[in-house]
Amino acid sequence: MNDTSLPAGVADELERGLRAMGLDTALGPRLLAYLALLVRWNRTYNLTAIRDPHEMVTRHLLDSLAMVPHVESGTLADLGTGPGLPGIPLAIARPQLQVTLVESNGKKARFLREAVRQLALDNARVAESRAEALDEPGAFDNLTARAMDTLAGIIEVGGHLLRPGGQLLAMKGVHPHEEIAQLPADWQVLEVHPLQVPGLVGDRHLVVVGRR
Repeated sequence: MNDTSLPAGVADELERGLRAMGLDTALGPRLLAYLALLVRWNRTYNLTAIRDPHEMVTRHLLDSLAMVPHVESGTLADLGTGPGLPGIPLAIARPQLQVTLVESNGKKARFLREAVRQLALDNARVAESRAEALDEPGAFDNLTARAMDTLAGIIEVGGHLLRPGGQLLAMKGVHPHEEIAQLPADWQVLEVHPLQVPGLVGDRHLVVVGRR
């Protein structure tokens, strides 16, 4: 795994992280290509506040990939995806998953389209839209939102996109007891999974929510 536009050690760091998470190291080259593109665009367009590629490996790539065991196939809408997190790493790791990257910011949407093109991600598409304005009711098996809002807030803007029986997969830090208590009455938590992200300090949880 190597990309000459990235600092020395980044590829090795990613490979160690993939091994620690039990993921195929063959994912490395495409993940590095995505990272190199993100680093390059970030210099001009300020797509993410994280500048250090080493930190991006942990806080962007590996953190997103912690979701992989919990989503395998079907359709997924990544709401407020920003520069494609977690949607692009998930699309790379799960070719059978059809990912829609939902982002209203124009410069981020341009980056996403370029990333999908350069990485030849046939299972990903970009929807330049606010989540609440996306007119695809009931179109998705799964929603995710990595740093978008509270659980209730995500449901308010994106709940219409879920098919019956679909699930919201929300990335959170510490166990969000208060957010869970504030869920709308017709929604419930199905599971909460503690996530292990190599190199990341602090708690991470995946909260799975569905309609009652």
